[in-house]
Amino acid sequence: MFNRPFFLPLTAKSADLYDPISPSGKDDAMGIIKSSEVIQEVIGKSRTRHLAHLSNLMMVAIDFEDGPASQPDPPHSHPHEQISYVVSGEINVVLGDEVTHLSPGDIFTVPANLPHSIQPLSPKVRLIDAFSPIREEFLK
Repeated sequence: MFNRPFFLPLTAKSADLYDPISPSGKDDAMGIIKSSEVIQEVIGKSRTRHLAHLSNLMMVAIDFEDGPASQPDPPHSHPHEQISYVVSGEINVVLGDEVTHLSPGDIFTVPANLPHSIQPLSPKVRLIDAFSPIREEFLK
């Protein structure tokens, strides 16, 4: 069984809205980010994301509004473990050489360094991704 990625819309200023270090210096401080405070980051044509994170765990919501796509996105890999939940829409997820059709409620996991990609099959798709450790490059 393969693990699958998870995506949510990321915010360009999410690091400013939620600092995982509390004023006392203790890691993993509790925090609340209201939707009205989250700024969407455009990560591609008709693709946006939001994020929140602690010291070692990140959640990212990604909205795809450019489907259906005729081909999967180019594969990519990263040293982070990933778990993804399909909130809405339908996708093909490509994990290594295996292609699987997923719909709302399905989950996939992606081990570190496994090449993977998705292919949106419906006009709109929302994924929730969790990463460990956090994706520092998303905080820029």
